Amino acid sequence: MVYHVSKKGSMHASGSEKDPFLTIQQAADVMVAGDTAIVHEGVYREWVKPENGGVSEGKRITYMAAEGEHVEITGAEQVDDWELVEGTVYKTVLSNKMFGSYNPYQTRIYGDWWCGPFEHDVHTGDVYLNGKSIYEAVSKEEVMQPVMRKEYIYDPNCVGMALFHPEETIYQWFAEVDDENTTIYVNFQDYNPKDTVVTINVRQAVFYPEKTGLDFITVKGFELSCAATWYAPPTGDQIGLIGPHWAKKWIIEDCDIHDSKCSAISLGKEVSTGDNLCTKSGRKPGYTYQMEAVFLARNIGWSKERIGSHIVRNNKIHDCGQNGVVGHMGCVFSEVYNNEIYNIAQKGEWYGYEVAAIKFHVAIDVQIHDNYIHDCSRGSWMDWQAQGTHIYRNIYENNLEDIMVEVSHGPYLIENNILTSKKALENASQGGAFVHNLILGGMVWWNSPDRGTPYHVQHSTEVLGVVPVYKADDRFYQNIFIKPKDADETIPNGTACYNGCTTSLEEYIEAVRNAGHGDLEMFHKVMQPAYINNNVYLNGMDVFEKEQNFFKGDGAEAELVHQDGKVYLKIVIPEGAFAKLDTELIGTHNLEMTRLSEEGFENPDGSPLIVDLDLLKHPIEEKPVPGPLQCLKEGENFVQIWG
Repeated sequence: MVYHVSKKGSMHASGSEKDPFLTIQQAADVMVAGDTAIVHEGVYREWVKPENGGVSEGKRITYMAAEGEHVEITGAEQVDDWELVEGTVYKTVLSNKMFGSYNPYQTRIYGDWWCGPFEHDVHTGDVYLNGKSIYEAVSKEEVMQPVMRKEYIYDPNCVGMALFHPEETIYQWFAEVDDENTTIYVNFQDYNPKDTVVTINVRQAVFYPEKTGLDFITVKGFELSCAATWYAPPTGDQIGLIGPHWAKKWIIEDCDIHDSKCSAISLGKEVSTGDNLCTKSGRKPGYTYQMEAVFLARNIGWSKERIGSHIVRNNKIHDCGQNGVVGHMGCVFSEVYNNEIYNIAQKGEWYGYEVAAIKFHVAIDVQIHDNYIHDCSRGSWMDWQAQGTHIYRNIYENNLEDIMVEVSHGPYLIENNILTSKKALENASQGGAFVHNLILGGMVWWNSPDRGTPYHVQHSTEVLGVVPVYKADDRFYQNIFIKPKDADETIPNGTACYNGCTTSLEEYIEAVRNAGHGDLEMFHKVMQPAYINNNVYLNGMDVFEKEQNFFKGDGAEAELVHQDGKVYLKIVIPEGAFAKLDTELIGTHNLEMTRLSEEGFENPDGSPLIVDLDLLKHPIEEKPVPGPLQCLKEGENFVQIWG
């Protein structure tokens, strides 16, 4: 059955093309497996809550914008009734009935791994002037006059705080909530509220089922905007502007998704496995509750057969406070590709440890590829149990950090990416492989001996064991490292951080045995292997002391150039950089098995993996060129890489 929805429709319609529904929810209430809803031009101010799911790939439920028509589904309402208070400050008084049981202007953002501010509340509500989110003031007194935004820095480890310019005069709002009304004050400054489109977010989500287990749903071609989402740590109820809510095989594609207060797309966990219990009770650390959540999820059927395997593709995802895509456990076996993700966590109003363009916990067999991720806090942050995770053919630009992998045991593979931010990599894991990347920034490397984390039966959610991170057991092959002129000298670079490591599993085992008699304590005495070879180090990038075959030189240049909506790589490679390297195709056959999880590098279906396509999907031949572009040559290169 094909249903139609139109702004010219009726609440009493049949949903046919000639008699369309007025709201998308009308279609959501009646659609069953195999049905499609075609939504026509207009702005739909509603939270769509699907009632049913599909049953197979051939019998999906599909929601799609009519071809060639612009359809926006938004959690915001327009407000036109403004009363002058003083100067350029106006107020509007809204009945609390407008918000129902969830009032964003009294719901504060908080939770496990929240970093602040602590001296005042930040709320899930937001105000938009002509479609642009403005700042929440600390008090009504602050909103009464144009102010210079304070520069908050709560924790130096919280990448992303204070991204705004402290000297910038900003637009602000402030809300007061009593038993009956919500009063919102806005300093319009040089805007006239009569000539300004003012909207406020009133709904927690835009397209998100209240039920769990609604599978095989496709959402295609919409603009999705302005949700009053709350903070989404891995121990919380991860509600996004859009998301499957603990189900399998959703497809979210060809959408423009923006202005979620916290997370845009959530592929994450549901509430029964815990909801910010560290913050609420204080009895145990968040780490412990997160560990418990993994086993509680297994008890409610968390498996490949029931959860995950989602597709997120061809979207623009931008201007959100916490994440472009988030997920704990519910993201397993999913694929995120061909998306542009930008302006994530750039306002600097608040921050927490769970902030990144893509933030996944337990990214088992997750594939992240062919995305352009720029102007964000962290780019891709894989935290806990990155196993079978494959990050490839992505472009990272102007992030505070491009890729981080934390407390994971592998195998995970990062290949054919371009990483241009000053901090390119943060590696707090073991069992990784870094192949054919162009790396223009530094790398932070640390272990985590006091946080044991799970590893799994390969290609499964079944837990096999729990161990801490000892550093290393990593592989670096055929990468190009270039130190830019404006490099952050406080961040280590190249692969010299692996100095002191053994270079094979056999050497490691022998060193452990020679360390004396015992058990666990013997393994603590020896650094795990580092498999590093055939890399290019330019402009002072540091080399692993035991690397046998490499090129080190100067005179390199590299930058991303933007022209006519396209992105180009401009790069100069010095003479001789490629000539003597003994490169080869990299894959399952020559990526050593991980030491602790004891698993090989494979495709999600268990077949052998081979790195045989570069960033532009050109074949990689038997004697490949280092780096992510096989067309690179010594000398000057100018290559289109996006757009």
